[in-house]
Amino acid sequence: MWKRLKRLHHLNGYATLFLFISGILLFIPSLRGPLALYRVMLKDAHIWIGFATVAFLLLYFRYFAFHYKVIKKQQGKKRNLAMVIGLIIGWIISGTVLTFQRSLPEEIVQASLIIHDVFTWIGLPVLLFHSVTRASWFRKKSDQLQEKKKNLYAFSRRGFFKYGIVTLLAIILGPSIYKWLKQVTDDGGSTLKSVTLKSTNELSPMPIPATQSTPPIGGGYEGKFRIYTVTETPVFTNENWNFTIDGLVDEPVSLSWEEFVKLKRTVQVSDFHCVTGWSVLHVTYEGILLKDLMKKVKLKENTSHLKFYSGDGVYTDSLSLEQAVLDDVMVAVLMDGELIPSDFGGPVRLIVPKMYAYKSVKWLVRIEAIDQVHEGYWQVRGYDTDAWVGS
Repeated sequence: MWKRLKRLHHLNGYATLFLFISGILLFIPSLRGPLALYRVMLKDAHIWIGFATVAFLLLYFRYFAFHYKVIKKQQGKKRNLAMVIGLIIGWIISGTVLTFQRSLPEEIVQASLIIHDVFTWIGLPVLLFHSVTRASWFRKKSDQLQEKKKNLYAFSRRGFFKYGIVTLLAIILGPSIYKWLKQVTDDGGSTLKSVTLKSTNELSPMPIPATQSTPPIGGGYEGKFRIYTVTETPVFTNENWNFTIDGLVDEPVSLSWEEFVKLKRTVQVSDFHCVTGWSVLHVTYEGILLKDLMKKVKLKENTSHLKFYSGDGVYTDSLSLEQAVLDDVMVAVLMDGELIPSDFGGPVRLIVPKMYAYKSVKWLVRIEAIDQVHEGYWQVRGYDTDAWVGS
């Protein structure tokens, strides 16, 4: 029985290691571009291996009484067992919610995302420490060093190595954990101006916010934007920025920044939903409704879709004409009364509130009328062409 329990322990360890590696690869924003071709496959593998841990946990409960009997007099091992089981159950529950997020209430999804992240940042150093200090090579080396009796400290060599591992993990993981904690605990509502001040764009004149934007009628957005990009953030000036509408149109339009900011704008309050599970609520956007903007050109009869180009020169996406004329699809310039920062997709980005945010193209510089479905950057890598929230 002990051999079977040990084998099950090893299988779960390998699965957990894969989940750690794949989860961190999926989390790191700077890797979204380099890993784009494999991201959907990696996400699917993460989900399926996560469900495999459910089977491992159920199998383990067959041996729980035996295992507990072996360690019941060892308080440290009992605490460790409780912690590991708690982490696994937390990951399973929160991961299941995130897998089926489209059919669950937003509040539960948001809470599960935070729980999943918290358990990961707690569990990663704990289980790495657990794995290393209980590995046969570590025990052997530690015992050999202990036999030499060269104790310069009040604790054993094994204790020295354990504290050394803890210190090393803190150095390696500390900055990432701090960045994540700052991202999660910051409500974002009071930081937009500071983000705007760090924006790399240099454009003038600045658009004058409407009275509904200052103060924002949405009351200030609630939540925290996570910065995702597949390229380096582009920098725009009056010299290199212009806005084009072309393709299957009778009268193409090309606007400079000075001309663009003179267009009549409207204000709306929208929620912003990312397909990875997080949301930012009650954002006050100011811009031009897409259906109004397209009235500036005459579409040819065979037009069926609009293709959107990012100023990064890489990212594209599209909407059908039926989707494009929805009342809340906007080419936005301001959010909560401030020019959209470059990190958030400014100076101009598409906003499609009823769809997940990968449809809301950042750094929007061109709209092309086309006669067929265009599969955008993430669609060719496995994402849905229609990204309706909740569907």
